[in-house]
Amino acid sequence: MFQENAGLIAGKIWNALDANGKLSGKELKKATKLKTEKELYLGLGWLLREDKINVEEVEKDIVVVLK
Repeated sequence: MFQENAGLIAGKIWNALDANGKLSGKELKKATKLKTEKELYLGLGWLLREDKINVEEVEKDIVVVLK
């Protein structure tokens, strides 16, 4: 299931970041309407592998921004 949806999830994340700029993990999950953190991290992994985003840890959460 996850393999089939990885690209779609990455697209949702990219679109949310493009529209909103820098987002925390919590904000990103809400903006993309993803159901689980597994889905969020799957999409983030895809985008990291493609070198499309920067991720940093801030106060026990992550902050994500497009490159």
